[in-house]
Formats: sequence, C-alpha cells, structure tokens
Amino acid sequence: MLDLPFLAVVALVAIVSGATASVAGFGIGSMLTPLLALRFGMDTAVAAVAIPHAFATGVRCWRLRHAIDRGVLRGFGAMSAAGGLAGALLYSRVGSETLTVVLGILLIATAIAALTNWAARVRLGHAGSMALGALSGLFGGVAGNQGGLRAAALLGFGLTPAAFVATSTAVGVVVDAARTPVYLWRAGASLAPLAAPLIVATLGVLAGTIIGERILLGLSRERFRAVIGALIGALGLWLLIRTA
Repeated sequence: MLDLPFLAVVALVAIVSGATASVAGFGIGSMLTPLLALRFGMDTAVAAVAIPHAFATGVRCWRLRHAIDRGVLRGFGAMSAAGGLAGALLYSRVGSETLTVVLGILLIATAIAALTNWAARVRLGHAGSMALGALSGLFGGVAGNQGGLRAAALLGFGLTPAAFVATSTAVGVVVDAARTPVYLWRAGASLAPLAAPLIVATLGVLAGTIIGERILLGLSRERFRAVIGALIGALGLWLLIRTA
C-alpha cells in the first residue's frame, strides 16, 4: 500500500532540492538523503538517492554543457571520481555520522569565508584543487553528501555563475558514474521496496531542475556568491543538527 503523505513530502523535498541544485550545483543528496534515511536507514538512503541524483545531474549537465570549464573539469573531476569510487566501496563500513560532523564543520567555515569575501581572494594551487576534489568525492561516496564541499572548492576558481554550476554539475556526473554502480551492486535488493519513492523523487528533482534554471539566469556574480555562501552555511548547520 502506498504511503501517500510520505510520497507527497518526498515530492516537495525533491522539487526544492532540484531547484537548489540548479542554482548552487548541489542540494539533492543533502536534502533527500536524510529524509529517506528516516524511513529506510542511512545506508539504503545513500544508495537510493544516487538514482534521482544521477538523472537530475545528467539532465542539468546536458542543458548547461556549453558553460562547462573543461580545464577545471579534467583535473578536479578525475580526482572527485576517484574519491567517489573509494567512498562508495567504503560507505557501509565507515561511520557516516563522524564524517557528516566533519563535513558540517568544513562547510560552515567555508560559508564564513565566502560571505566575508575571503574566498574570492583565494586561488587554489594544483595540489589543493586535486585534494579537495578527491575529498568531496570521498564524502559523496561514503555519506551521500559531496556537493557542498565541491562547491566550496570551486569558489576559488573565479567562475561565472553559469560556469560554476555547469562545471560542478559535470563533476557530479563523473562522480555518479563512479559510485552508482557500486551502490546498486551492494544495495540492489534493499532498493526494491523504494520503487515508488524513487520514481516520485526522480520526477520531482527533474521538475525542480527546470524551475531552478530560471532563478540562476537572473543572478549577478556577487549575488550568486552570497547565495552559494549562505546555502553552504545552511547545509553545514543542518548536517550538524541532524547528527546531534
């Protein structure tokens, strides 16, 4: 029997998360994972959310493909994919709560840097970029949250709003390609009861993706940086509160 109230909540959160991801380059995993974890457990939720995340990220990447910074994507994306694969192999063996707390603290620190404009004066070197790329992928693979840290790293590249979201999305596609097959291999049977929520979530994030694109096109570079900083900070606080 379908739980219609729960499906309605999933649809609402999926739409909001899809719209947020279109503006910030992250948000789907951060919002949907804790929601599904309340009903199905964290390990199953991490694997399940990878499916709507992959669909929405793929569509968003295709629609923004002309704005992708391929120079950033090549190095940063490759290391993120390696981190994502490693995290996916470890996700059921490492305490995701501890990692979530660490990620929350990192995101809050990043938000402060972005909102005070300190991040705008920082340019990552090659080694720093690669390290943060791998780290964001690792968190994504283990705990289902990668976009916030990836956005924090990409702030240092001085990308335009469209290039920022497009490049972040392209990196997300690469990470999804690395981690999703591992999730399906390890959690395939446990995902069968989630067919209805996953269909609703997928349709919701796709609808939110279209809505969010309209918001993105109206943001200036300064306003965009402020929005990203605020969203990263809110995500960090939410992660800490959720694990308290």
